[in-house]
Amino acid sequence: MKRFARLYAELDASTATSAKLDALQRYYAEAAPADAAWATYFLAGGKPRQAAPTALLRTLAAQRAGLSDWLFEECYQAVGDLAETIALVLPPPAQESDLGLAQWVQERLLPLRGATPAEQAERLAMWWSELDTPGRFLLVKLIGGGFRVGVSRLLVQRALAAHGGLDAKLVAQRMMGFTDALARPDAASFAALIAPPGEGRAAPGQPYPFFLAHALDIAPAEFEAKLGPVSDWLAEWKYDGIRAQIVRREGQCWIWSRGEELVTERFPEVVAAAQGLADGTVLDGELVAWKDGALAPFQLLQQRIARKTLTKKILADAPVAFIAYDLLEADGEDVRARPQHQRRAMLEAAVQGTRLQLSPRVEGDSWAALAAAREGSRERRVEGLMLKQREARYGSGRTRSDGAWWKWKIAPLAVDAVLVYAQAGHGRRASVYTDYSFAVWNRAPRDAAEARAVLDAIERREPAQPGALQLVTFAKAYSGLSDAEFAEVDRVIRRTTIEKFGPVRSVKPSLVFELGFEGIACSPRHKSGIAVRFPRMLRIRHDKPLHEADTLQTLEALLGVASQA
Repeated sequence: MKRFARLYAELDASTATSAKLDALQRYYAEAAPADAAWATYFLAGGKPRQAAPTALLRTLAAQRAGLSDWLFEECYQAVGDLAETIALVLPPPAQESDLGLAQWVQERLLPLRGATPAEQAERLAMWWSELDTPGRFLLVKLIGGGFRVGVSRLLVQRALAAHGGLDAKLVAQRMMGFTDALARPDAASFAALIAPPGEGRAAPGQPYPFFLAHALDIAPAEFEAKLGPVSDWLAEWKYDGIRAQIVRREGQCWIWSRGEELVTERFPEVVAAAQGLADGTVLDGELVAWKDGALAPFQLLQQRIARKTLTKKILADAPVAFIAYDLLEADGEDVRARPQHQRRAMLEAAVQGTRLQLSPRVEGDSWAALAAAREGSRERRVEGLMLKQREARYGSGRTRSDGAWWKWKIAPLAVDAVLVYAQAGHGRRASVYTDYSFAVWNRAPRDAAEARAVLDAIERREPAQPGALQLVTFAKAYSGLSDAEFAEVDRVIRRTTIEKFGPVRSVKPSLVFELGFEGIACSPRHKSGIAVRFPRMLRIRHDKPLHEADTLQTLEALLGVASQA
């Protein structure tokens, strides 16, 4: 545990890729295989489930430190990160623990979730007394389910490849499924990751690393110069669904999401549709809502994503289909190195006779023709076009060394909204307010004076009157700004804070942002009655006065556009 805590601190403190790679390689050279297995799981994106309530952690830490609740809260506000606050306020350890990471996880953290609150408190107090500040910080991160560190999965793969003397692409392939929620890393699984080429045997259901596309954000007039002739490319629709692979081997079927989660049992109709695939076939594609023989809105798919129990009603109301757009394995042979156009022809043959959908080609004899087709994306309920180089191999991750895939998305839906709440970020942004809540007017203000009266009432903490002009929250966003812009907004938030609710601050409305989002739907769970998908900040609208921010009617109009698509 001490060694992993030291690595975590090194990775968190450095921004240099070479230094992080160095630290990882040193760790793998020293760590026991079982410890290295769990370290790889966490660093590569494995998500530990929350083992104890945050409230218990806070209360127990305050008691152990001899702090009142308000003083602990002030410490938390000053530090900006709960795990760091707890690690700093606790008294020095009474003894030191030599347990390795694997023992900590398997013998302590995993059983903690099923313990009673009293047992959890007793164990936490004992564990905190065994660890130094870095160890406590890491422990709280793992227990609270908030483990994050500034290292990419690709960097972990590079470190493992260097440690084992392997090709990083081979390590990437072996790591597929390693961070599944049900995975239990151990010495044997780690040994399999770094075994010499040709040794060991992959699990029959193991998928391949996903090939990821780059965003294309140039004008169509520049395509010829940047991409070459349109004849060098294959175009398909970009679907709004869940990226997935179907693995058909040894008479069985597995479905993996891009997040490396095994989701087979959630989509029985897709498993049934894939029964016609030949053994030794792996497809890449998209899980989409598919109703009455046509693509349905993503919101329908959302009804299925979090469902643990699939009733007949859910299966009937929110049916799902798989749209195949690439072939990775045929007759047990890895075909990813074959050119895109050849894999496409093989894919068409592979899905014949099955009930799987095939992604249709979008034809165009010029970039202008494809641009014209793309304009109808929203009506088709797709996000734009995918452009795939005819000669591209199927790579691993977001790379261009094997050829390119480009996602040519349509412009997002957008509104101008007012910043009303803020919360500090995480990791290196823990001391900066970067997570924002936004609101629109419930109706258009008559003029600037009417809007100003509402803002003055907010500053006086007067509740909004029914039927009166007011700001209604509808979205949260934390991405899209540069570090300099976040710092600028942070200064405004600190200067205009009205109230504090734990880590959240309400602010006097003074900034308008243009928010972009991919989709919009009705939502009874939100005060506004509307929910937006993947909201992000496009820019700060210093040029727009508050009374000209958008309204609920603007959102409802966009909702109408989306529902007609």
